[in-house]
Amino acid sequence: MIAIVDYGSGNIQAIKNIYKKLKVDTKFVSKPEDFEGITKIILPGVGAFDEAMSKLNESGMRQILDEMVIEKAVPVLGICVGMQIMAKASDEGELKGLGWFDAEVKLFDSKTIKHKPKLPHMGWNEIRPEMEHPMLKEIDLEKGYYFLHSFYFKCLDQDDILATAEYGKQFHCAVSKKNILGFQFHPEKSHSNGINLFKNFAEL
Repeated sequence: MIAIVDYGSGNIQAIKNIYKKLKVDTKFVSKPEDFEGITKIILPGVGAFDEAMSKLNESGMRQILDEMVIEKAVPVLGICVGMQIMAKASDEGELKGLGWFDAEVKLFDSKTIKHKPKLPHMGWNEIRPEMEHPMLKEIDLEKGYYFLHSFYFKCLDQDDILATAEYGKQFHCAVSKKNILGFQFHPEKSHSNGINLFKNFAEL
């Protein structure tokens, strides 16, 4: 059973709809006792870093997430801000992140961006793998994924970089560390590539 964490941040219904079509069992979790029987976790997120961390801390699920992910090594997939809060901190706010990665979240330097509007980075972008990984099976790398963000994830441990993308500069758009995965883009808005990504996660 895949848990989709419902802490008031993220397009959770779209994710559930995709898994329904794939005939994969999911459920929304919003309190610690909901995690019983869970074998995988999806941590979505939209909006600002501090807002997402505040909502997660207030939800009462912070401790159970640390227990499931760090102690029990349950596979977890962070999406957009759900990925960013896996870092230690962000330029966007003052709160500490989950700290699951040795990483920080930085604001794009608009001086390096030729496109207008310069921020947010919005639209389809190809991705480039930095390692082999089952999450990238049957993915059209040139088509890529749909992005919508002004801040990017900066890994301080190069071994954790799963894929990069280009927007004014090369940035880390996907990360992987043991059972922990993070993707900056929105697979739920990325058509067949997004469906395949969710399918791959279910099959890990």
